Amino acid sequence: MTIKDPNGKQLREHLLYLLNGGGAHARFDDVVKNMPEELRGAKPNGLPHTAWMLVEHLRLAQWDILEFSRNSKHTSPKWPEGYWPKTEGPPSAPAWNRSVQQFRKDLKAMQDLVANQRTNLYARVPWGDGQTILREALLLADHNAYHLGQLVDLRRLLDSWPG
Repeated sequence: MTIKDPNGKQLREHLLYLLNGGGAHARFDDVVKNMPEELRGAKPNGLPHTAWMLVEHLRLAQWDILEFSRNSKHTSPKWPEGYWPKTEGPPSAPAWNRSVQQFRKDLKAMQDLVANQRTNLYARVPWGDGQTILREALLLADHNAYHLGQLVDLRRLLDSWPG
């Protein structure tokens, strides 16, 4: 069976759907919506992270994947400390808001990269070691889905999940 998608339109649509939290995945905006300020640094018993830690980790990892995908001069942070915040809670409400806004901005940039017909989803990233934009987009969607699921569980344990 041959699937005809000469310009990758269907694949791009599926990737964009996945990156946006489509299907069984939670959407970032739904998960962070109305997160009480006083709970952003709370760590429920048995869980290793706070909402702040997860949101910042999502932002940092997404930024790294995006920059790797589009910038040959990008240097990834040191693992693991460069991918997690240094504090359990945000230093301020504006810091939380900046992190959320930057996550949205970088997600949109990755979606734009995937949607761009000039982006060859299958070509190896020249400065990588075998990665493609397709792989990076799938990695990003997978990573975001995993940690957004953790954030939903955390909110449930804190009785701050509306669902």
